[in-house]
Amino acid sequence: REIGHGLLAERALKPVIPEDTEFPYTIRIVSDILESNGSSSMATVCAGSLSLMDAGIPVKAPVAGIAMGLVKEDDRVAILTDILGDEDHMGDMDFKVAGTETGITAFQMDIKIKGISSDIMRDALRQAKDARLHILSIMNQTLDQPRSDISKYAPRIMSLQVPVEIIGAIIGPGGKNIREIIEKTGVTIDIADDGKVTIASTDETAANEARKIVLSYAEVPEEGKVYRGKIKKILNFGAIVEILPGKEGLLHISELEYHRVNKVEDVLHLGDEVEVKLLKVERDGKLDLSRKALLEKPEGYVAPTSTSNYGSGVRQRRRNDVNRFDNKRR
Repeated sequence: REIGHGLLAERALKPVIPEDTEFPYTIRIVSDILESNGSSSMATVCAGSLSLMDAGIPVKAPVAGIAMGLVKEDDRVAILTDILGDEDHMGDMDFKVAGTETGITAFQMDIKIKGISSDIMRDALRQAKDARLHILSIMNQTLDQPRSDISKYAPRIMSLQVPVEIIGAIIGPGGKNIREIIEKTGVTIDIADDGKVTIASTDETAANEARKIVLSYAEVPEEGKVYRGKIKKILNFGAIVEILPGKEGLLHISELEYHRVNKVEDVLHLGDEVEVKLLKVERDGKLDLSRKALLEKPEGYVAPTSTSNYGSGVRQRRRNDVNRFDNKRR
């Protein structure tokens, strides 16, 4: 009885459950029947529908159920609505119907006679619809739509899709990158071969932070955009800044301040976070960054002339500096 009624209630509620992509949770409903003089399975459908909405699960519509009965003798027919235990025991039919305002999601019939006519079935379904809509109207007085969010005590599960080609970058060499994300945010991350990323955490803020980091691997640097990056290396002619995971650019010493800077360490240090503007993406993919572009221009400031140390030849010197640095790394 418990298994059969449970399966019926599950079938009644399953059509309104959101897809995994929208709500990637495993859902379990427990219905404790303390006393019964009617249909416990249909009571479970009504209570289960309310519990789903109360839990913040974005169901497609509320569901209610009703048990219909029948007493038939020769040509005399009586269709009963919301049958009691005695009416179920002594009657000729137990016809359970569950559904939403717009249609039926599940039904089950037990009969003790040879069969019923299409007219009886039609009338029983019509009465069941009237009863179902009435029950839904009562349920809606308490809760007519899912709560806007799940309980603060429930684990947060986020699902997102990333390009398959960046899975390796997210995981990193030997799992380095994904371990860093997990250690930083405290979440659990699972990456499928098709690029589906599942993030689980009891802390919504941590889950959102992990999601932001994962998505940043797919982000393409945009000229003119401001990034908050981390100083990964200090050089005598500037600093290497990681603006996105795995994407580094050069912050040349001439782009630190409006005034002349003799040493990078006078302004920035290894591990510092700094806001920079992406000035240019070179044809070879190298990124030119500027901190100076985000600072307020000093009053009376005059742009350097071509004869000064910061004149028109500075861009070529930057490229020469970068090329020498790249050659050393190779």
